[in-house]
Amino acid sequence: MPSVDRVLVVGAGSAGAAVATLLADTGVSVDLIEAKSDISALGSGITLQGNALRVLDRLGVLDACLAEGWAGDALVLRAPDAEATVLAELAEHRSGGPDLPASMGMYRPDLARILVARAQRAGAKLRLSTTIDSLRQDDTGVDVRFADGYAARYDLVVAADGVRSATRRLLEIPLETRSVGMGVWRVFAPRPREVLGSQAYYGGPCYTAGYTPTSESMLYAFLTEDAQDRTVLSPQQTVETVRELIAAYHGPWDEIRASVTDPARIHYTWTEAHLLAAPWHRGRVVLIGDAVHTCPPTLAQGAAMALEDAAVLVEMLATVDNVDEDLLTRFAERRLPRVEAVVDASVQIARWQLDGIDGDVPGLMGRIAAMTSEEP
Repeated sequence: MPSVDRVLVVGAGSAGAAVATLLADTGVSVDLIEAKSDISALGSGITLQGNALRVLDRLGVLDACLAEGWAGDALVLRAPDAEATVLAELAEHRSGGPDLPASMGMYRPDLARILVARAQRAGAKLRLSTTIDSLRQDDTGVDVRFADGYAARYDLVVAADGVRSATRRLLEIPLETRSVGMGVWRVFAPRPREVLGSQAYYGGPCYTAGYTPTSESMLYAFLTEDAQDRTVLSPQQTVETVRELIAAYHGPWDEIRASVTDPARIHYTWTEAHLLAAPWHRGRVVLIGDAVHTCPPTLAQGAAMALEDAAVLVEMLATVDNVDEDLLTRFAERRLPRVEAVVDASVQIARWQLDGIDGDVPGLMGRIAAMTSEEP
């Protein structure tokens, strides 16, 4: 890759690890820094749609992820009644192509571990507990001073440091991250043997209650409610609150509820959204992933969009001799329509649920599935 020789990647999440891997695979010298002291991921599980699997395949980690996770091709819809009546079984769209599963559930820390290990095998140099103190740049590179006093010069800085990106703040880029209005309980629990794929219940005390297998033995369950302050709950109250919500649902939920005893396996987050207008760069510092776009998990496309950012950026870097304003401008312009469609659709589904509107969810999901089936 003649356009860059040395790159700093900020943030070792999905987008950061992916872009570090793809760059290092081409012989670029990559420093990958992470503010946390270890490689971990908040939450219990993640659903990766086919277009995310397509990028994982390009990274050479799909087989490892499938070995750890659980592939699925259908979504079962159930009623929130005493019998957990099956209402429909819907075949999921294979947005990654006919040779890949439609989706995969996976334990988030396992995905993080696999992606970072792959980046290191490619040659990326990982530094944990590392943050940037200052950035100074000119037409040919970026001088970075780290909080520990170390300094280095890079041809390009890729900021993949999440929703509350510290790099975005250093660049003084304004971006409002707003609550969508929903809170989501996520629970890591043993998988009932009868649960062979994702299932969802609409109605009852939650907007949506469902679960997705993440391995042969485990799943993650989710329950969405109005966003509220749950930090006031004690660990025992957290368990009791989740068990009370689950009590309204039956079928496999009965077995899942009985296993919910450990507050450490329960996570609660508010759904948020933001989208940065183009451009996504300032000079030779470019932002990708959650640093520029985030959305509620109603379409399970957040990780896919971040992984696609990484793949497209590296693909475009390979087409030029020098990094310039035009290239980085074209990168955001190429990504923005696709990402904006996903963010808008994800928020729209959440708004329909919050407002009690019977919107055309299947139609909207179908349009996004068709769009994401196309190469980014």
